[in-house]
Amino acid sequence: MNVFARSARVAVAAAKPARLARFYASEASVTDKLRLTFVLPHKAIYKATDVQQVNLAATSGDMGILANHVPTIEQLNPGVVEVVESAEVTKKFFVSGGFATINPDSSLNINAVEAAPLEDFSLENVQAGLAEAQRALAGNGSEVEKAEAKIEVEFYEALQSALTK
Repeated sequence: MNVFARSARVAVAAAKPARLARFYASEASVTDKLRLTFVLPHKAIYKATDVQQVNLAATSGDMGILANHVPTIEQLNPGVVEVVESAEVTKKFFVSGGFATINPDSSLNINAVEAAPLEDFSLENVQAGLAEAQRALAGNGSEVEKAEAKIEVEFYEALQSALTK
């Protein structure tokens, strides 16, 4: 056994058990706001902006996030991030994936690889892209090409679903 492995095992055995604490969301009042930061690698869509609610598609299921939400980290599926800024203003973005971190201080950080306003997409173009990706998936391509086509199919299906709702 090497020195590093032995040291790591001793450190784990000597460590005090972690005190696990569960935070529960308290009932949000009408004036409570969620502080949203929504960023892409090349720009910020929202930067510490107060909003009423954010709805997103996480791998654990669709979520609606309000102020005082239970802290968690969620992986995002390709899908819609809906930002309810006020009773009158709602904006929808399609994201290809990413992560959302909900913090105990009523802040939400969304880090996405790609995102665009939902209205920027054409249903006809999405359906054409989906058909092409499905042909590539069913074709005689390499395993790598088929894996890429499968990802494209999932992306286009999620985008098509978002546009037809």
